[in-house]
Amino acid sequence: MAENEKPLTLYTSPLTADQAAKLRTILEADGYKFEPKPYTLYYAAKDKLNVAVYEKGPKVVLQGKGTQDFVTFRLEPEVLGEAKLGYEDVLNPEMFAPHFGVDESGKGDFFGPLVIAGCYTDRGITRQLMEAGIQDSKRIGSDQRIRQLAGIIRQTPGAVQSVVAIGPERYNQMYRKFGNLNRLLAWGHARVIENLLEIRPDCPRALSDQFANPALIKRALLEKGRGIQLDQRTKAESDVAVAAASILARERFIDWLRASGKEFEKELPRGASAQVKQVGRDLVAAHGPEILERVAKTHFKTAAEIAPDCYRVPIPPVDSP
Repeated sequence: MAENEKPLTLYTSPLTADQAAKLRTILEADGYKFEPKPYTLYYAAKDKLNVAVYEKGPKVVLQGKGTQDFVTFRLEPEVLGEAKLGYEDVLNPEMFAPHFGVDESGKGDFFGPLVIAGCYTDRGITRQLMEAGIQDSKRIGSDQRIRQLAGIIRQTPGAVQSVVAIGPERYNQMYRKFGNLNRLLAWGHARVIENLLEIRPDCPRALSDQFANPALIKRALLEKGRGIQLDQRTKAESDVAVAAASILARERFIDWLRASGKEFEKELPRGASAQVKQVGRDLVAAHGPEILERVAKTHFKTAAEIAPDCYRVPIPPVDSP
């Protein structure tokens, strides 16, 4: 651990069923006190260290004083069989180097905006966010937890953020102009990167999930952003900066759905399911087909299924670099 770096007090790791059983044996032998907790296979505590192994996964969450020593000297060598803690910057140095992470939310949802967010991290920020439990928003099932983590990101010193939310009306106009979702996404990514560069002009690199030819983003960048290195890769959300961006984007998306649901007195569900179609039909019956322009992405096939007289089934676009 580097000088002046705080010891770890929160740690999460997936487990196999055998590893969960082995960990329980170790805790029992060490005199941990067990008590029932919802959604856990077991929960145990000793001194100021709490160990919860959750059914979903399963996964272990350690919290409290002594977390770092337990992970280093018991969990990794005796249960996980590999040493990672303290070596993340050796195993994945790019994640600890200064960069922007960019991600989006709402791309596959009929109702709601398209939100693109970005976050700056460096070594110190990355460690703080890891300790706080920042991970890909798709792995977080609770809206309340999304909002908690988004608040932590905003309060983390140096973790500069930008969020660009394209509401349905503007989204539909822009989609008709671009004629292609990837070009629209590239525009949004470029705007977020430009916004972040206003505050951190020295940042050398931006990372996002693979969604199209990186040249699309490069062309969408203004003069300020054209010198930055643009990287895309699959599963980029494993990078802490991208994971933080995914949480910020998700928060803005779910808050828009909640506010609009209250306005129209109708909960707007996510995705493009049968429930989504029924809510769309109810809205059209109450407000007319033009309501979809205000609350939904009308190039989705769902719009044509709800209001076939107003919207056509889209022809799949052909991407060009």
